[in-house]
Amino acid sequence: MSTKTSADTPPGLAAFDRTTSIWGPITLALGLVISLAASLYAAFGSGIGITGAELVTAVVAVLATFGIIAVIEPVSYFPILGRSAMYQAFLIGNIANKLLPAAVMAQANLGERPGTRRAELIAGSAIIGAVLVHITTLILFVGVLGTWLVGMLPAPLVATARGYILPAVFGAVVLQSVMALKSRRTTIVAVITAALIVFVVVPLVPALTYYATALAVIITIAVSWVARAKMPPAPAASPGEAVPPMQISEPTR
Repeated sequence: MSTKTSADTPPGLAAFDRTTSIWGPITLALGLVISLAASLYAAFGSGIGITGAELVTAVVAVLATFGIIAVIEPVSYFPILGRSAMYQAFLIGNIANKLLPAAVMAQANLGERPGTRRAELIAGSAIIGAVLVHITTLILFVGVLGTWLVGMLPAPLVATARGYILPAVFGAVVLQSVMALKSRRTTIVAVITAALIVFVVVPLVPALTYYATALAVIITIAVSWVARAKMPPAPAASPGEAVPPMQISEPTR
């Protein structure tokens, strides 16, 4: 399946895009309002005694530490998820350790490169599946079994598992991303850039610790763009010859 320009978009996808443009911002806005209402009620309506100055101080501290993520995550995730799946992911949460791995794995298993309309639809379907599995396992293993199951495991086993869970998740994400991208040049640039940022730049300039991810993403994009394979210019069409419509993605076989 190939994704063409908007003029050649099938009616079904055009209607899907219109619905996404309307309901995506609405659902995100509702999620923001509900989240803020619950937080504000907990702070000022439950009698805890939090003052406005304390709230402002806490918000500023969080923004100073994690505000850069609000820029990094959309830039980093959009090429893989696409617009509709981005709305889903940012409304649900747990993107890096749950939704993104599910989307990347689904795209890789179906042989679709990120950045196409088919990849976007695959990512959205994978997110739905990940959420269903997550809710089911929460009900069974947390709500029903929960503490009993963890209490049955030896403490050393639990401590060891906790140390390997996060590296295992991100290792799977990296491997699936590399396999789905199928670009040796971009992979090498990303690995070298990340290694230099983490092991050279951050130790030399500790103030850049919270900006390491942003620097790695921006530098990788810039270097990959400069080092990309140069495509020869397309031959000009002869007079009277129809020019085929431009395609956003090529069919994946």
